[in-house]
Amino acid sequence: MSDAILTRPACSKVDDVVARIERLPISLWHVKARVVVGVATFFDAFDGLAIAFVLPVLAPLWKLTAPQIGLMISVGYVGQLVGALFFGWVAQRYGRVKAMVWSVLVLSIMSLACAFAWNYESLLVFRAIQGIGLGGEVPIAAVYISEIAKAKGRGRFVLLYELIFPIGLVSAGFLGSWIVPTFGWQYMFVIGALPAILAVFMQRLLPESPRWLAARGRDQEAEAALALIERETARATGAALPPVQPVVVTHEKPASWADLFGPHYLRRTLVVWTIWFSAFIVTFGLVVWVPTMYRTVFHLPLAQSLQYGLITQIVGLFGTLTCALTIDHVGRRPWFAVAFAGVALALGSLWLFGAGSPERVLVLVSTAFFCSSVLSIGIYLYTPELYPTRARAIGVGAGGAWRNLASMIGPTMVGMMIAGGLENVFLAFGAVAAVACVVVALFAVETKGRVLEDISP
Repeated sequence: MSDAILTRPACSKVDDVVARIERLPISLWHVKARVVVGVATFFDAFDGLAIAFVLPVLAPLWKLTAPQIGLMISVGYVGQLVGALFFGWVAQRYGRVKAMVWSVLVLSIMSLACAFAWNYESLLVFRAIQGIGLGGEVPIAAVYISEIAKAKGRGRFVLLYELIFPIGLVSAGFLGSWIVPTFGWQYMFVIGALPAILAVFMQRLLPESPRWLAARGRDQEAEAALALIERETARATGAALPPVQPVVVTHEKPASWADLFGPHYLRRTLVVWTIWFSAFIVTFGLVVWVPTMYRTVFHLPLAQSLQYGLITQIVGLFGTLTCALTIDHVGRRPWFAVAFAGVALALGSLWLFGAGSPERVLVLVSTAFFCSSVLSIGIYLYTPELYPTRARAIGVGAGGAWRNLASMIGPTMVGMMIAGGLENVFLAFGAVAAVACVVVALFAVETKGRVLEDISP
């Protein structure tokens, strides 16, 4: 945040970039950009959940206790917390594409290292370092996709890309339920190393964000990047681009901590941090534990435990798809408030009526995951909308840090509380969701259909 940029005149390159992005129709180039970034995001999700399908094998093999399992799940999120903050700074200083490339290389190399772990301690260390890459890629990818999108339909545009993440989770479920029993747990991590190949080509395939370049005063590079996008769009559509119309008049300021905590942004920051923390303490606190829970609490066979975990992931995928297709119509605040209420009701029911059977847990946890998936995908759209370009990567990185803190605390909470009964776990997470529902309903800012520079001056 200390890297100040020069104050720019009212009619700046930033205004020109925004106006030209706003007139672009969605084209094959936009699809290509989402696919390239999405492949990396897919494997980020895959690597993040791989541990859930490895632990049911490692727990009896290495004779792990419940606290050790919780720590193994949580340690990756310690690394992700560091990665979200570090790569947020890298993206703000050196560019969105560079940050994505470096983070993908870290997660890929360390995924391969995990495949060669020889005991609990070595896997713990490798997962922690891998988490640095995992924590950096997804938030910065969300920033990049948001910055190349126009205001109209931005929710659908960004979230259809973000669907790659839950697809990665479901794929981890499919592959995990087959690969782990058939070939061994190490192969989950070998597959997770594949994005290293993509990282070699990503920087050549994607131009840097024109918004970021213009905000940094790198006008010639911004012009070159935007001209490339315009050429590719015109070629893909086979028609001349619409004329440029003025959209906003910006007055660029030096980046400062006021962009997160000043009078205009403090309320936004507190609300969005609440969403990040509450959504992911539920999502990762429960779902990462689910296959192991079925195995250790209900004593289901390994294959059935993994299949039940997969069913929950599939239900979550439908939640994210529903959100992506409706959020531009419903709006951010109503969707988030309803989703938190759904989580609270589903988990509250498990506390009230008891977790007497694995089938009841499956139905109600899957219902909660449907709702939490709306939040865990929607927050990647919402957070970049709340901050100006000069602070967007830092703002999303800070939000991602809360995600990772919650993701670290959640599994540890389950590991500590599970001996006292599943109902206590569900009550705790349901209460968190209920509080977040109230905060969002009362204080969240609606951003639907507004230009980024208009939302965040």
